[in-house]
Amino acid sequence: MPELSQETERGKALLPFGAAEVTGPSMVPTLRHGDRLVVQWGARVRPGDVVVLRHPFQQDLLVVKRIAERREGGWWVLGDNAFAGGDSTDYGTVPEELVLGKVRFRFRPPAAGQRSPFAVVRWVLVAARPVLAARSASRRLRAR
Repeated sequence: MPELSQETERGKALLPFGAAEVTGPSMVPTLRHGDRLVVQWGARVRPGDVVVLRHPFQQDLLVVKRIAERREGGWWVLGDNAFAGGDSTDYGTVPEELVLGKVRFRFRPPAAGQRSPFAVVRWVLVAARPVLAARSASRRLRAR
């Protein structure tokens, strides 16, 4: 499950935007281990959005998930990688107050050993991207 550094928490109260770093595979292919994120704290969220939230059972742990739908008691959240786990299928709905912010932008650092001019140009073209809401966030949910 993607965990975020505690540095994320310190800057949250000061500015509406903050930075976070992803660890773990649960949001592949949208986000990968090592990706840097720009998070809008306190943003209004809706199904399909990628969000930063507190884990319901380990509230010192921050995770990144996609909102699938609203249910009684909060939001149903899922990772984009169905095989990684660590989402609402494990811990149920997430109360509204545990959803901290919406991921707006992703920056992917260059891979180690990326030296050829072709690899550098390719990295420049894909390194920074906005993180958009999925059109059908609950597609995976309906399949279960």
